[in-house]
Amino acid sequence: MAVSIAKSLLVLAFALVAADACAAKTPAPPKPPDTYPFTFDTLLADAKRRASTPYSPQHNRLPAGLDKLSPEQYRSIRFNPDAGIWRTEQLPFRLELLRAGYNLQTAVTVSTVADGVAHDVVATPAMFQMQSAFPAQLDKVSLPLSGFRVRSRINSTKIWDEFLVFQGASYFRAVAKSLLYGLSARGLAIDTAEPSGEEFPLFTHFWIEQPVPHSTTIVIYALLESASTTGAYQFTVQPGVETFTDVDMTLFPRSEIRVAGIAPLTSMFLFDETNRGRLDDYRPEVHDSDGLMIAATSGEQIFRPLANPIKLQVSTFTTQQPQGFGLVQRSRQQSDFQDFDAQYERRPSAWIEPKSDWGPGSVELVEIPSGRESNDNIVAFWRPSQPLTPGRAAHFAYRIVWNAEPTQPKSLGKTIATRSGASLDGKRRVFLLDFVGAGEKIDGLRLDLSSSAGRISNAALMSNSALHGLRASFEIDPRDAELIELRLRIMRGDRPVTETWLYRWTSS
Repeated sequence: MAVSIAKSLLVLAFALVAADACAAKTPAPPKPPDTYPFTFDTLLADAKRRASTPYSPQHNRLPAGLDKLSPEQYRSIRFNPDAGIWRTEQLPFRLELLRAGYNLQTAVTVSTVADGVAHDVVATPAMFQMQSAFPAQLDKVSLPLSGFRVRSRINSTKIWDEFLVFQGASYFRAVAKSLLYGLSARGLAIDTAEPSGEEFPLFTHFWIEQPVPHSTTIVIYALLESASTTGAYQFTVQPGVETFTDVDMTLFPRSEIRVAGIAPLTSMFLFDETNRGRLDDYRPEVHDSDGLMIAATSGEQIFRPLANPIKLQVSTFTTQQPQGFGLVQRSRQQSDFQDFDAQYERRPSAWIEPKSDWGPGSVELVEIPSGRESNDNIVAFWRPSQPLTPGRAAHFAYRIVWNAEPTQPKSLGKTIATRSGASLDGKRRVFLLDFVGAGEKIDGLRLDLSSSAGRISNAALMSNSALHGLRASFEIDPRDAELIELRLRIMRGDRPVTETWLYRWTSS
């Protein structure tokens, strides 16, 4: 009996040892991603709660193992399109992850939401590719992320094109059908062009709703954080011939924000016909955008050509909430740029349409001197007249329309070219403006032209049959002026037949 019991215990012991050995060889199943309830209301509550505490910026480092890769190896890591989220499902959108940079400062969290439940995405090496194979020791490392991109079939039923990307601080970009990435939007601008320096808020966490079959929109939520504020954002994006981004945002200031930029747009302008001689370049023009458009509440349509100034310029327009404003690209011919690689003629315009009461304020344009086309040196935004203050949530809603060019009233002509140069004697500046959309007959038309300084002469209006449009020209003697604001429109009696052209001339 005792021998039998001893044998049984021995067999059990061997079984336990075998089980332990088997368990040692078989890895434990991966921990399922965290899941939790999520709605826009929970995001609003979280942003408000965070605003009551001091800002604590994240200082991230690359996970152990990744920091052993050379910068070249790390930069070669790319998301594998075959690992796209929702790729195997019959859905109209696909989500792809963007790894963080090698010099990691901050990383973002990306989550998906289905039926009100969120789960954080874990970016495993299996979802990425690199020039050489991932080292074996990195198989279980989660890659830090900088953002994401979304694909849909906006140009062809067979091709999944990237049309939207959120990456870097609070920046995001979108395109419409047949266009390429160009200018960017931002969630918020703070203290832009202020002597104290600009503060760059960050989107730190994104939640993307899983779309339903046949959906035409994708919904994205984001938490914004900075030293001055927190914010809760909802983006509803509909790609197509025009891509619409509806933004609903609420800010919870931690401290007073004196210069807040709402619905900011950021672009690049290096040169065009007006400052072509300043830069030694084989191309006629180089820019992502060439003008600021504003539809004033009064009904006036304004166009201000962009500049690459010698000194920083800040311009303010309107004193009432406009019907809309935006940075536009009106140069649409390949011959305008002669750049087969950059294809600036295919860069989108972005038009902001307020959808809530923004209160008093102004459209502000910041133009920063730049010598390189890789620098975004143009910023446009709505600046509230009153500072944003702690304890008072600030809500703004608006739509961004990404397209070739915003629509204008059919009854108004538009500026398609601004040219400037010295007069023959070198004492005056000559301006030539071409307009289309107002016909080419000059009978009954007149120029409404003014300047803030200097003396205007030789103003003339003529037909431009080559464009089936009109050409306005004038000269200005600056005299001792360092800066002159110019304003021109073409009138029939008391009624404008073109938009209002504005221009800032500086002696430098």
